[in-house]
Amino acid sequence: MQDRASGNNSFPHLEGAIRNPANPNHLMVIRPVRRTVRVHVGDTLVAQTQNALRVMEMGKSLYDPTLYIPASDVVAALEPVDKSTHCPLKGDASYVSFNGDEIAWTYDRPLDISKQLSGHFAFWPDKVRITEGG
Repeated sequence: MQDRASGNNSFPHLEGAIRNPANPNHLMVIRPVRRTVRVHVGDTLVAQTQNALRVMEMGKSLYDPTLYIPASDVVAALEPVDKSTHCPLKGDASYVSFNGDEIAWTYDRPLDISKQLSGHFAFWPDKVRITEGG
């Protein structure tokens, strides 16, 4: 598919897309969530915010959208996990656990193009219950 904005053969132009400089077909779009987001582990409220960010990412495939919650809105004590990974679009991530179970990650060393995600946690959807609204 031809990108109308640049004339390059790549994924289409997406308003506000952040692209991996080394691979313009690896991109993400970050949008604010306009509703209250709550994160629970079992019956325990872990986070509640009205300032979440939704990240929609396309790389080797189209990934499920991910919600990022400001660290200031995390109300449970999260413990660091001895694990880190690198994303060529977002940067270096660290992981955290709750009651000994790894449940989230944070880009504590984001790339310049992804600084908007700094200070936010994303939670594994199979380890927590995430609700929007209400």
